[in-house]
Amino acid sequence: MWRTLSPWPGGRWLFSILVGRTAPYTGTIGARIVELRPGFVRAHMRDRRVVRNHLKSIHAVALVNLAEVVSGLAMLTGLPSTLRAIVVGLSIEYVKKARGTLTAESTVVLPEITQSQEIQVRAVVRDADGDEVARATVRWLVGPSRA
Repeated sequence: MWRTLSPWPGGRWLFSILVGRTAPYTGTIGARIVELRPGFVRAHMRDRRVVRNHLKSIHAVALVNLAEVVSGLAMLTGLPSTLRAIVVGLSIEYVKKARGTLTAESTVVLPEITQSQEIQVRAVVRDADGDEVARATVRWLVGPSRA
């Protein structure tokens, strides 16, 4: 779907909306996918009141949501259709207060998977100055799809 939509005006926006509709909770943060290829994703999230906390910075849960979605897209775009994945664990370190538009990236190189196994995928979230505001490790259980 990304290859079809992304070259068109508004295509990346539409793809991002569809990701949010597919995973409704993920859609609440309004992340926009700006680059996607097998094993890599980059997304932006605007600083809006709906994702802020009482300290006038972006809420920790919005940051973890962003990290999880980029890790998942990076991994899922590299998986063959015969495999599926589910999050089994997630850890995140908050490095500094997150303010302004954020950029999250995740890269993964998948090994050959012949049976269920856990894959750790890292995601990094940076602010507009390029400073790291959060880093996450998402543990995915990857295995054969069931018919």
